[in-house]
Amino acid sequence: MDSPAFVSSFIPSSVTSRAFTNGHTSVSNRRSAPKQANRIAIRASATKSQVGIGVIGCGRIGQVHARTISQLNSASLIAVADPFEKFGRMVAKDFATQWTPKWEDLLTNDDVQGIVIGSPTPFHAEQIIKSAEAGKDIFCEKPISNDLAVIDKCLDAVAANGVRLLVGFQRRFDSNFASVREQVASGAIGQVRMFHITSRDPAPPPAEYLAQSGGIFLDMTSHDWDMARFITGAEIESVYVTGAAFEDAAKQADDIDTAITVLKMSDGSFGTIDNSRRCSYGYDQRIEVFGSTGTINSNNRAPNTVVTSNEMGISAGLPYSFFMDRYAEAYSGAMTTFVNMISNGTPPPCTGLDGRASIVAAMAAAKSHKEGRAVRLEECDLVRVH
Repeated sequence: MDSPAFVSSFIPSSVTSRAFTNGHTSVSNRRSAPKQANRIAIRASATKSQVGIGVIGCGRIGQVHARTISQLNSASLIAVADPFEKFGRMVAKDFATQWTPKWEDLLTNDDVQGIVIGSPTPFHAEQIIKSAEAGKDIFCEKPISNDLAVIDKCLDAVAANGVRLLVGFQRRFDSNFASVREQVASGAIGQVRMFHITSRDPAPPPAEYLAQSGGIFLDMTSHDWDMARFITGAEIESVYVTGAAFEDAAKQADDIDTAITVLKMSDGSFGTIDNSRRCSYGYDQRIEVFGSTGTINSNNRAPNTVVTSNEMGISAGLPYSFFMDRYAEAYSGAMTTFVNMISNGTPPPCTGLDGRASIVAAMAAAKSHKEGRAVRLEECDLVRVH
């Protein structure tokens, strides 16, 4: 999931955890679906040259992935699963596929080779483990879980069943950020010495979301921990955080909304990440990497690149104000990569271990902010290596 934080609510707030867990399609203010709904036959199939995909979750992010899959010649959207008929049928109709209220139905369908998990975070672990046991390759929105022990169970299930897990850190698939990584890896700026990541949201999420988000370091900075590792090719060794709450919503949630983090990396480089829940001019996403022989910069994307220069000065448009617009290309690239991974038998470029590393960094950052000192990640948990 990406910032702003409330994107993680992939299905409407009226959908309860109980409903998604057991596959029921009714709540107190909604008419129950017919009894035969739980026995809906999934009839769509893939051609021999296509990869069959099933999508769990028909909220915002599920619809984004369903759209990409439906547009790929190399893939077939076999079915979507969501406990609420209204949304499930809507998405099935929009993308000419089948709907089932029970996500387990996707696991027993032989035409489904890959499972896309776009459900709320509390359901990720069970869906990963059962998908792995069914022999399906898996794409899961981050995070796998906020609990390291649960993540480890998921990784064990993936390894034991010989399937692949691609974690949806979509920023890795942004062409600008990917280019930064490629140039760093090629030695274009020599040895990396320091880097800076700016990540600021246009507006904070509602207070009720912040209260259950896990905090800014798990919810918002998760992508930035991954970017630090991605662009440098090194591991985060320690973090030191200073931050504050300027917005009432963050104060009410006993969280912060603005932070600066200093990172020390395993290759000797160091960097900074600046986060803010509010940025008046749009979605601010920039990276700078400084090396021994040069500098690489990736600046904001905007709806247009028109720059006007006259006697009054120079003016340009604002950056995108919504992350789904800013990262439309990246979301599409991530799903295309997942399909190609299955068809070509290649390893995932962003693994469960990458997802785990982000959680460990977030835990260390929270500890640093609380204790006012630099925290080594090994104090929270060593990033395990199979």
